[in-house]
Amino acid sequence: MKQPAKQFALCLENQGNEASLILGKIYRILPDARAAKDDLVRIVDESGEDYLFHKSQFAFVDFPRAVRRKILALQQAS
Repeated sequence: MKQPAKQFALCLENQGNEASLILGKIYRILPDARAAKDDLVRIVDESGEDYLFHKSQFAFVDFPRAVRRKILALQQAS
């Protein structure tokens, strides 16, 4: 399966990953074509590290450039 072209994912399911993912939160996606073949997506989670999660746990979203910059700045500040 092809990696989503979006840069962000909205968490819709966190069962089993409650400490790593917050429902309704937007997470940054890191491109990983190899993982995408297994329907996985590389997400920078609550630990600040990137891990693989199943794509069904997320809705992939895109934002205007200014909003993307603001989201990234907010995530880097926290």
